[in-house]
Amino acid sequence: MQQHFSLADCDVVGFDLDHTLCRYHLPQSARLIYDSFAQYLVTEKGYDEDLLILAPDSLDFCCKGLVLDIEEGNFLKLAEDGTVLRASHGTKSMTFEEILEIYGRREWKHFNTVSGMVSRTAKYYLYDNYFDLPGALLCARVVDSLDQHDGQKKYDFWKDMVAAIQHNYKISAFKEDCGTYFPEVKNHPDKYLQRCPESVKKWLKQLKNAGKILLLITSSHSDYCRLLCEHILGNDFEDYFDILITNALKPGFFCLTPNQRPFRTLENDEEQEALLSLDKPGWYSQGNAIQLYDLLKKMTGKLDPKVVYFGDSMHSDIFPAHHYSNWETVFILEELLGDKVTVPAKAESEPLEKKGKYEEDQLKVLYFESKQWGSFFMDRLPGLENAEETLVHTWSCKCISTYSTIAIPSLESIADLPLDYRFTRFSSNSSATAGYFPSPPRALLPNEDSVTMK
Repeated sequence: MQQHFSLADCDVVGFDLDHTLCRYHLPQSARLIYDSFAQYLVTEKGYDEDLLILAPDSLDFCCKGLVLDIEEGNFLKLAEDGTVLRASHGTKSMTFEEILEIYGRREWKHFNTVSGMVSRTAKYYLYDNYFDLPGALLCARVVDSLDQHDGQKKYDFWKDMVAAIQHNYKISAFKEDCGTYFPEVKNHPDKYLQRCPESVKKWLKQLKNAGKILLLITSSHSDYCRLLCEHILGNDFEDYFDILITNALKPGFFCLTPNQRPFRTLENDEEQEALLSLDKPGWYSQGNAIQLYDLLKKMTGKLDPKVVYFGDSMHSDIFPAHHYSNWETVFILEELLGDKVTVPAKAESEPLEKKGKYEEDQLKVLYFESKQWGSFFMDRLPGLENAEETLVHTWSCKCISTYSTIAIPSLESIADLPLDYRFTRFSSNSSATAGYFPSPPRALLPNEDSVTMK
């Protein structure tokens, strides 16, 4: 018998903010993120100015689930057993022969570490969310550029990339109008942010009226969180939540102790001294899941309140909430929309001056399924010595069914359902497609024609 999951059984409903509660216009935000990192590398670190020029179709390189093998300058798409399915050196796809020569048909050397913790280290970086992804394209182009000029064998650009990320996203950047990212979103929020659909706002109120405790847990700092929430939910956004936690620094929020990561109060978006315990609902900064759970016990009057957490990052949200806190997890996976998105046929015959809109549509399509990398969920593994090729699940796909309760394309897709709706959850004894709602990705369906991989 298949197991089911229902929001009605949960005492607490938690949400990540970016790309979960707040959805972005992806083509525009991807371009902005790319530009913000590239600008820094060129102006501050002396990288090639060509990095600032971006061809409209180049974002096709961005595909969730890629791992950057930092020293080699290679990007890898891994199968669920850790073997390399596809790879590129810089932006250039490697042939099957090149992959075999470098990586063989065996588990990638860091797979044990990355899969055990869904982690990142100085040797590799896992790209698993839309804030990171444009950086993958930039790193790939940096490798191309270094090859062209220096013919390097080992790469040490990563420290500069980290500096670019820190410069643009550091905690004071919003306040100081520093970097490229925050000033631009501040000045043009409509260009980048999608307003929260009325159905979702109604659903949040419905959850609260049903006695659920609502949490917002985001790694964004409080000033940026306020900008997003006012824009997408309205000036009364704080009324939707019982507890707001900003600068949560996930995944650390879930795995660090109260001593390592205490909660702090905020005054005018400045963090105050550390709190010894969390005593009441409200708005906090940093913190840890242990003390939060103690407060939830008090608030619900239950020894073991049931929490569900919605998030879009396997690394920061889903894996740690499941693994360390044993919470139910709902994975927001916009790739599930990829099956529905197609380029409008009429765009093919439109005159050139109207092509702008078409390019945007095209970017949207490519973001959900990359031509270079193929399906996020499945891929073909070429057979050795004339053996037939086989279809295998990707490691990303395996993580979804292992660590998430269910996976949905957006909050909107469940907002109109009754709260006691029973979802079929992922479980080891149900089919690989069980937990996807409203429908599984085409690539996972048994009909082979449906696997759209060129």
